[in-house]
Amino acid sequence: MRKQKSNNTFCISDNVIKIWAIIIFIMFQVPFINAQPSDSIRHEVLLETNKGNIRIMLYNETPRHRDNFIKLVKSGFYNGLLFHRVIMSFMIQTGDSASRHAVPGQCLGASPESYKIPEEIDFPELFHKRGAVAAARKSDVTNPEKASSASQFYIVYGRRFNDAMLNEAQNKLDKQTGGKIKLTPEIRETYMKLGGAPHLDGQYTVFGEVVEGLDVVNEIQWVETDENARPKDDIRIIRATVIK
Repeated sequence: MRKQKSNNTFCISDNVIKIWAIIIFIMFQVPFINAQPSDSIRHEVLLETNKGNIRIMLYNETPRHRDNFIKLVKSGFYNGLLFHRVIMSFMIQTGDSASRHAVPGQCLGASPESYKIPEEIDFPELFHKRGAVAAARKSDVTNPEKASSASQFYIVYGRRFNDAMLNEAQNKLDKQTGGKIKLTPEIRETYMKLGGAPHLDGQYTVFGEVVEGLDVVNEIQWVETDENARPKDDIRIIRATVIK
């Protein structure tokens, strides 16, 4: 009597096909499962000051600075801090924890910090155009790695440049960086039309930009200051909030 062929071979083949189908499905799904929403979302922070509101968009190209800034904002760190350094046609700076309870005339900006952030300089993609938000840091003499302050940052207002002024700025950059930082035609055009602070390019981490409230930055950069560039009338961040 001829034995009937078993169907087990076909059953095993069917099971193998199903298993491989599941594996392939999972392989295609993993990148989507692991992807973080923050990779595509441009987070935004609102600074409510006694001069008006400033809305900042953070760059995903500088994740360490982005995440550190969001962490500090969510903790309430910036609430009550002063813009302690203001220079007309240049920038406004804040983030010194000592400024929260500073007395009039107190020199600010040198408070000790428990950590620094490794630089994330991304020039020429990110540069010091008007509205740029960048991390303050100590000078190259004591900080040759260009690591950023844990909390202090500045917002660029700057000025508009012509060709001669940009050539002069480029000469300064050549001396400071050994010719490594070159202003591209596109960047030069931005500085001519919008303005900014090109002499800082390639030396500080730019991690965001103002998307609303440049008029407030302009108003702040015009205020009267003392010999330490601190506004004579306090300009304070009432509240900082992550809004996106």
